[in-house]
Amino acid sequence: MTDAVFGVQRSEVNLRLRPFRIGDEREALAAHTELSKEHFPFLLGWEPDQPWAAYLQRLADRRRGVDVVPGWVPATFLAADLAGVLVGRVSIRHELNEFLESFGGHIGYAVRPAYRSRGIATEILRQALIIARGEGIDEVLLTCDEDNVVSAHIIERFGGALQDIRTEPDGQAKRRYWIR
Repeated sequence: MTDAVFGVQRSEVNLRLRPFRIGDEREALAAHTELSKEHFPFLLGWEPDQPWAAYLQRLADRRRGVDVVPGWVPATFLAADLAGVLVGRVSIRHELNEFLESFGGHIGYAVRPAYRSRGIATEILRQALIIARGEGIDEVLLTCDEDNVVSAHIIERFGGALQDIRTEPDGQAKRRYWIR
């Protein structure tokens, strides 16, 4: 089935984006450990000494734009749930600060290594774009590492137009795409 909004073949993946819950703690921490081996944070803003319930409250507050930590922006942070299994996550930033404008974009997503190459990233992005539009974001900035051809291909499938490539302070080059 083709998505009427984006003109992209909709995945057969029965994935649901939803808020993280109390019962997700063990699996979310496992995912965080898995992706940290790739130097990629799964749980944004999570602090190891913080109780899980407090972290979930911070995510809920941030979604509403309440008590947003300096340097961060209001954002919707959701788990990617596939038949009850936490397979990934997405962060949909409601606005951009200087760093996000250059390197992070409106949407950042991750798929756990064991669930890659199954159409999950495509489905996460498809749903995230719908949520972003619901937040009033009509032009969405997405970034990926310059050498991440899989992510670049997914973004391009959704109409992403490459604007430029910028280099982060750590030397990592980022491709910057706009989806209008």
